Amino acid sequence: MTTIKIKGMTCRHCVMAVTKALNGMDGIRDVQVNLETGEASFTEEKPADRALIRERIAEAGFEVVG
Repeated sequence: MTTIKIKGMTCRHCVMAVTKALNGMDGIRDVQVNLETGEASFTEEKPADRALIRERIAEAGFEVVG
């Protein structure tokens, strides 16, 4: 399980947007987004491109921290 920190999530809609962005990526499954901790966890079926993850999260209106 991979976990990333996400900045800018404030509500359930934010959680749904991040979940949708990550679920739409090839090789990523079992996405779980936690609003309280500001983190998203997921399983990588194959190594996911970190730059692409950042891009997809940015397109959803948020920022990957770290």
